[in-house]
Amino acid sequence: MKLTIQDIEKIADLARLELTEAEKTQYAEQLSTVFSYMDMLNSVDTEGVPETCQVTGLQDVVREDVVVQADLDVRKKLIASFPAQEANLLKVQAVFSARAGQVTEE
Repeated sequence: MKLTIQDIEKIADLARLELTEAEKTQYAEQLSTVFSYMDMLNSVDTEGVPETCQVTGLQDVVREDVVVQADLDVRKKLIASFPAQEANLLKVQAVFSARAGQVTEE
């Protein structure tokens, strides 16, 4: 598949990229080469070949979760030693907010 400069401009626009004319030419050539390799792969006869999602034979190894009751004295000491807490809960820095990096006192 041969990409044109217009194809590259459309892709760059969708990706919000600003490309120079030299970059547009370069990427058109490079992506056209990649797509030609994909066309070669599509021409391979895979009839009768089962789908493969992994080839190592390894499987996920998981362990059962076991609930263990914590010693209340240890828990109280841990909470008391934490810099910010509220109602036996530990307050941590925000991760997904406009004030990320700050401990909020809400």
